[in-house]
Amino acid sequence: MAQVTESVDVNVPIRVAYDQWTQFETFPEFMEGVESITQETDTRNRWKVKVGGVAREFVTEISEQHPEERIAWTTVDGDLQQAGVVTFHKLDDDTTRVTIQMDWDPKGLVEKAGAVIGVDDRRVKADAKRFKDFIESRGVETGAWRGDVPRD
Repeated sequence: MAQVTESVDVNVPIRVAYDQWTQFETFPEFMEGVESITQETDTRNRWKVKVGGVAREFVTEISEQHPEERIAWTTVDGDLQQAGVVTFHKLDDDTTRVTIQMDWDPKGLVEKAGAVIGVDDRRVKADAKRFKDFIESRGVETGAWRGDVPRD
């Protein structure tokens, strides 16, 4: 399993940062390689991505979600196995630390080599920076889902 952890401080209140992160269908606007996300239910999302030039499709299920605290997920179907959590920490009234932690199972030589040499770490770091730019340039979220999903 490959792993990455990345944090970014965004200059918006915690509610804005959290609410924007619940808008999964906007992820292609700031995540490299994510072509589309279709939200099938409140807790299930279908992802279409390109990893190392290879198209992949998978479905994730939110396994735990608490407003302004965390969103955790795992793959339940498809050809890319991953799990992760995003946490939100209020630094002050207008600044939030967003921490992304992901584990995934790279497939094939290209993906495994990319994980070893840090390509995945750099991609997640760049995605976090693009999220920061995206939400700070807007100043407000594009929507919100404030539901609570207890841990199984």
